[in-house]
Amino acid sequence: MKPLEGKIAVVAGATRGAGRAIAITLGEAGATVYCTGRSVRGKPSDMQRMETIDETAERVTEAGGKGIAVQVDHTEEEQVKRLFALIAQEQQDRLDILVNDIWGGDPLIQWSKPFWEHSLSDGLLVQDRAVRSHMYNSYYAAPLMVARKSGLIIEVTDGTAYNYRGNLYYSLAKVSNIHLAAAMAADLQPYGITALAVTPGFLRSEGMLDHFGVTEQNWRDAITGGMQDAEHFAESETPYLLARGVAALAADPNVSEKTGKTLASWDLSEEYGYTDIDGNSPHWGRYAKKMGLMPEA
Repeated sequence: MKPLEGKIAVVAGATRGAGRAIAITLGEAGATVYCTGRSVRGKPSDMQRMETIDETAERVTEAGGKGIAVQVDHTEEEQVKRLFALIAQEQQDRLDILVNDIWGGDPLIQWSKPFWEHSLSDGLLVQDRAVRSHMYNSYYAAPLMVARKSGLIIEVTDGTAYNYRGNLYYSLAKVSNIHLAAAMAADLQPYGITALAVTPGFLRSEGMLDHFGVTEQNWRDAITGGMQDAEHFAESETPYLLARGVAALAADPNVSEKTGKTLASWDLSEEYGYTDIDGNSPHWGRYAKKMGLMPEA
């Protein structure tokens, strides 16, 4: 059997990036994966990207799992409530894995402005999309896990420490994800449920590739392109470095020992002995500390 055969997972924010890779990798390990998000064929979200949850679900199935696409705006509580009611009905009240990867903040962050000059409405919308949505998901997912005294909730964040990340609204969202994992872990531990956070390094997502004007096939061409952060792009990783770590955590019988922690893709790859999908082993933590880009946790 595959390591996650028979497991039921929800990847909230499975449209693209880390969420898509996590959904596909969980499917590769045999899981049934509910792929949720706003963008479906013919109806993109306000991100105006071409990726859809329909395509993600198809890739999950192609990888060996069962992908199920469900359109959900996770900032709308009633839609989230209906999602988990649907899962309870279809899966006989079983849910094993929840991955909270809702973000949608890229077009809302004004990096060059201090918080009092930044759009307040955009900054608060980031919290709605990247924090409140995660709380909705966990609130409705937890009872399914508590009833079976088993489950894993994963918060996807950026960074491992409680440091400032260059923008108040961005920092608030990402640090909140870390604390959500720690606080949920405390509440859920008596019920045998694990909650933790994970972070990628410099993520070579679809959006980042577009930003540098390259593809996954020729991404190294961007390193000498002269754009901001291009030199650091050499240490980037595909979304699958983190995704393989999430799948390894989900299959680890001792994952409860990590409850409440924030784990990095580069550390997970070393612990579980895997490489990125391109065969490389990037270590953003080591590089960032060397370059003075990352504070100590």
